[in-house]
Amino acid sequence: MTMSWEESGWEELGPRVGRCRLPVWDCTAGLVVGDGSALMIDAGSSLREGARLGAEARWLLGGARRVTHLALTHPHFDHVFGAASFEGVEVFGAVGVDMLLTGDRAREELRADAVRYGLDAQEAATAADLLVRPRHQVSGEWTLDLGGGTQVLLANVGPGHTAHDLAVLVPGSPSSPEVVFCGDLVEESGEPQAGPDAVPAHWPAALDRLLDLGGEDAVYVPGHGAAVDAAFVRTQRDALAARFGVS
Repeated sequence: MTMSWEESGWEELGPRVGRCRLPVWDCTAGLVVGDGSALMIDAGSSLREGARLGAEARWLLGGARRVTHLALTHPHFDHVFGAASFEGVEVFGAVGVDMLLTGDRAREELRADAVRYGLDAQEAATAADLLVRPRHQVSGEWTLDLGGGTQVLLANVGPGHTAHDLAVLVPGSPSSPEVVFCGDLVEESGEPQAGPDAVPAHWPAALDRLLDLGGEDAVYVPGHGAAVDAAFVRTQRDALAARFGVS
């Protein structure tokens, strides 16, 4: 049985695109629906959250259908730890992100980061052991055809929030705006977080790239918080430029 976006608790952003805000860290996950294929954008902070997203996607898609593609916007635990719950999907990430999700040191750093932010230690350890390495690496732009006239553009727009930031553009129509999933390049529910893997000198340019992709009338979906408009992204871009002393 197919559920509507509203019935499932998801926010509808366009005829075939929606998102939900996960608890605890207010992390966004997105879903784009084609004919026979569906793209999930980010996977949640644990295998439990990933399983929840997969189940809700099946309700939205109509039971027998499932997520076929997964795009990871950047390699932080709250966006990638649920990926192993999506069996048999084609996984996409910015070029080079696979190396950050491979090896004992990378797994330990993500596990420790998750525990530091409050994830249960056993959940963090299990998710770290099962980290998924993207098979498809996006170095520039990648058009993904989901069927039924639904195409999305995966764009490597970083570095910025991390060295490997991937954005997802869902084209609009005469009756609906373009939708840009920004990952944590944009945050609405708090100040953008610049950890040790951030590249501050390039972050404003990454936001310029987002604005070029979506344009003035697009809906911009932050990694955390409510959807925003181009003016918000531009204001945040200017604030980051001032904060980091770049133009």
